[in-house]
Amino acid sequence: MKKHNYSAGPCILPQEVFEKSAQAILNFNDSGLSLLEISHRSKDFVAVMEEARAIVLELLGLEGKGYSALFLAGGASLEFIMAPYNLMKEGGKAAYLDSGTWAAAAIKEAKLFGDTVVVASSKEENYNHIPKGYTIPADADYFHCTSNNTIFGTQMKEFPSVDMPVVCDMSSDIFSRELDFSKFDLIYAGAQKNMGPAGTTLIVVKEEILGKNGRIIPSMLDYAKHIKAESMYNTPPVFPVYASLLTLQWLKNLGGIAAIEKINNAKAALLYGEIDRNPLFKGAAAVEDRSNMNATFLLNDEAHAATFDAMWKAAGISGLPGHRSVGGYRASMYNALPLESVQVLVDVMQALEKAI
Repeated sequence: MKKHNYSAGPCILPQEVFEKSAQAILNFNDSGLSLLEISHRSKDFVAVMEEARAIVLELLGLEGKGYSALFLAGGASLEFIMAPYNLMKEGGKAAYLDSGTWAAAAIKEAKLFGDTVVVASSKEENYNHIPKGYTIPADADYFHCTSNNTIFGTQMKEFPSVDMPVVCDMSSDIFSRELDFSKFDLIYAGAQKNMGPAGTTLIVVKEEILGKNGRIIPSMLDYAKHIKAESMYNTPPVFPVYASLLTLQWLKNLGGIAAIEKINNAKAALLYGEIDRNPLFKGAAAVEDRSNMNATFLLNDEAHAATFDAMWKAAGISGLPGHRSVGGYRASMYNALPLESVQVLVDVMQALEKAI
């Protein structure tokens, strides 16, 4: 039976990425060696790293605009530390928008480095919406936001225009929709949502914002050192970088971000349309802030949960239960999830309605 993978991460990737990655593990570039055993300094892997970094800037429309792309380790959680280490001045200040669990985690780490101002928060409403109408201190060293909140199913539709560096955690919606990425000075994203397997983190940084905070930064946490070493300051996560390259090549061949956004919009419209139409279900997030990546929804009557759970499992659906912070269900519709899988879920929801 075909599986329909709604896992929030690690998540679904294109089938061709699995196949090419598997072949590379057995025999990479007809070298007779596995990708897992080659030197990261070998000509073949250096070419992988160079292409991966280049295709990121190409897809984001940032070529020739003073940005560098890095593939590092440590997950987005390490970037909660690296961002303030590199951008917050000694005795400085940073502004943060608290829109979910991971935004709150980033705020916690930033407080270790200086005055961290939370400009707005939706915590009191269990993060069911994106805060709006907030004021960002003009003397902040940077503004930090999280574009998509995986757990709660909310997504920023607009970003503030400010006269300071803008930092964005795009872990769960990077490469999923068109934006003017030049409005961001630092973007970071764990690979395991839209880009590849767990194990590497993408950082895209405008080089001119670095080296201005007066701090002595440990080498492994210094973006400038990683840029100078072309993302090879230490042994990189070879396999995750290669799988990420394959995923980005797949996206480019599909037509890039503009093409995948149309598909993502269609998937979201199909599922949210059913959530709103079907009297058995309701959405968990504010309608205007609903995420195209992570649709959170609830049963109006939990008495139907056992029946519904049995039905979607029988249909080959996997990874649908919601996070414990929200309950209910979470359908993560990342780039590689086909529209057909969303239709399967909608069919099950309609079948439940008929059965009640």
